[in-house]
Amino acid sequence: MSSMQSIKRDGLRKFVDVCMLILLLCLMSYQVTGEEKHEWTGILMTLTVIVHQILNRRWYAALFKGKYNTYRSVTTAVNLLLLTSMLVTAFCGMSMSEYAVPFLYWVRGLIYVRPTHLAVSHWSFVLMGLHLGLHVPLMLGRMQDKTRTVLTAVGAALGSVGLWLFLRNGMPNSLFFRVPFAFLDYEKAFWLVFLENALMLGTWVFLGAELAVLCMKRKRKPGRSEKL
Repeated sequence: MSSMQSIKRDGLRKFVDVCMLILLLCLMSYQVTGEEKHEWTGILMTLTVIVHQILNRRWYAALFKGKYNTYRSVTTAVNLLLLTSMLVTAFCGMSMSEYAVPFLYWVRGLIYVRPTHLAVSHWSFVLMGLHLGLHVPLMLGRMQDKTRTVLTAVGAALGSVGLWLFLRNGMPNSLFFRVPFAFLDYEKAFWLVFLENALMLGTWVFLGAELAVLCMKRKRKPGRSEKL
């Protein structure tokens, strides 16, 4: 592959990643998008995920090749869990569809579909944050210790706000099947809902980034020969 083709592929991959991030935040803003827009956004998200997998097919081809260090093991586990959760979320969501794919009526009556969709969609949200965070140190590259300290402090502050919102909004209840449906504030402005979701996602991005740093430090310990 030529350098120009590689640049174009990387640019397309980043564009798809940004689209997935925006779509995820919109999907988590159900109370301001409404049922029909939520369904069509879900269909668009599913198609975007499929494109993402096609663009990253080389990653799947290398799954059983090479050595697995701590960082690669963690990122592989998170990636596969994220893909699984997204597929289950999409299936359950489409099986309840009234606008986008209403022909999937044959599974609509199954009692596990709605609570599973709620729980697994929240796991997708958490895993997406971790997935993004695990790549942050590599994206930032080398930087001065002072700059890294400032960024870590800012990330910790925003992550703390996001964690508070995560707990206040009862997200753990949805994660662990404690409620059959989400309790949402339908009077809240769209921008505020979107901002809160971004902050909550940022919590898991920060935790993923810190986890990546720990994995890399483990790699660099004396006597270890792991390679990223």
